[in-house]
Amino acid sequence: MHNEAARNVFDDLGFSRDEAIALTMKAELHSKIVRCAKNYSQPQLQKLLGEPQPRISDLMRGKISKFSLEKLVTYAEALHMHPEIKTHEPIAVLSAAV
Repeated sequence: MHNEAARNVFDDLGFSRDEAIALTMKAELHSKIVRCAKNYSQPQLQKLLGEPQPRISDLMRGKISKFSLEKLVTYAEALHMHPEIKTHEPIAVLSAAV
């Protein structure tokens, strides 16, 4: 059973927990890239990202299924966003039998 605080739309759509986590990361990164990319014209984006106009159009129109997480990371770096993945140490679970 998923904790309500940890649920997301991908959980609700029936994706496995692992898929939901990866898709959430991808969607969040895509959203930030699009926000940043709005500061550029499509020809500028073509040059910065090294992609043809139809690919830029797909990116800007939210067709994230056409882009891997790795490709989105590459785009974010090209836009000088300095993407990174952070991890945290797991919170120790105390045993109920003390």
